[in-house]
Amino acid sequence: MPMTAAADVDKGLIDRVRGRLAQLGSRPTPANLADAIRAETGGLLTNADLLDTLRLLDREFIGAGPLEPLLRMDGVTDVLVTGPGRVWVDRGHGLTRTAVTLPDEEAVRRLAQRLALAAGRRLDDAQPFVDGWLPGGVRLHAVLAPIAAGGTCISLRALKPATHDLATLRDLGTFTESTENLLRRMMKARLSFLVVGGTGSGKSTLLNALLGCADPAERIVTIEEAEELHPAHPHVVRLVARPPNIEGAGEITLRELVRQALRMRPDRLVLGEARGAEIADLLAAMNTGHEGCAGTLHANSPTEVPARLEALAALGGLSRPALHSQLSAALQVVLHLRRDEHGNRALSAVGVLDRTDDYIRVVPVWQQNHGWTTAKTRLTTLLRTREPAPT
Repeated sequence: MPMTAAADVDKGLIDRVRGRLAQLGSRPTPANLADAIRAETGGLLTNADLLDTLRLLDREFIGAGPLEPLLRMDGVTDVLVTGPGRVWVDRGHGLTRTAVTLPDEEAVRRLAQRLALAAGRRLDDAQPFVDGWLPGGVRLHAVLAPIAAGGTCISLRALKPATHDLATLRDLGTFTESTENLLRRMMKARLSFLVVGGTGSGKSTLLNALLGCADPAERIVTIEEAEELHPAHPHVVRLVARPPNIEGAGEITLRELVRQALRMRPDRLVLGEARGAEIADLLAAMNTGHEGCAGTLHANSPTEVPARLEALAALGGLSRPALHSQLSAALQVVLHLRRDEHGNRALSAVGVLDRTDDYIRVVPVWQQNHGWTTAKTRLTTLLRTREPAPT
């Protein structure tokens, strides 16, 4: 297929190159993009034509195109495309429409397929939706029309590395100085805890800050789907899950990583977000001498945590009685974060676990705007018995 100008690059070539790259099951690079072009053109391009074609297809296959500047804006957590010409962002204060436009449905579809390819996933009429991770910690979800009735939809979630420490969060109003002191005592006592809340409430940010004040002599092993946790700590080992390739092979799950982490002599085992069966392995680890474990969990309130854990543990084959038996010895504290209507994030409640009639419930010991409850002594007793003796 001789080509004499970059303008000869047509949709057919783009689709063939996209299919060839998708078969590799890896993200496109300039090298494998050039190899795909040569293969699809029979090697008949001159060096100059190959360079021109590579430049055009590089823009087609690599990067987020017109959405890239939005992803790089300070404070942006989500970029959403809801059909041609409608692009929205969330900067922590709700969704706002941007001036960025895409010319037509075909442009949105091509962009969705390009992003899917960058995530090493397939997106076409036979597989019209995709969920994956882009380079740089951006989560991608896309649904092609006509499954998306109003036009192809793209959802990008920019997971920025959490870097705030406890003092910074206190200054931002996430909690008070007295609460900061409580959190530091909790870490010193090596209590196991979960940080819970809704999407975008700051769970990873608080977890990151808490890990940063762990004893420097401890070895922290983190397990995540996307690398968000970067605690200011001298000894952190990060394990990151891997999705399957286009052929459905090569997946490394969070559950497998929890098992591997147990062989790495962790002082603190940290699950970035509990999403499925891996919670059963984490609880097992907490019950075999691994104190100070931690993780995050989606929950609307501390009292909902046992029910959420029941649902996740069931995926790992753990019955309800078995889960509650594990919880009673594994977990001590639940920290709940919420984001108000103005986008401000705050610690809204602290709870401890209480066993009643063979089942575990979470009892609030402190609540925002209400202060300490009558259950305060449960937490103070835990801290007093677990804190190391002064030297």
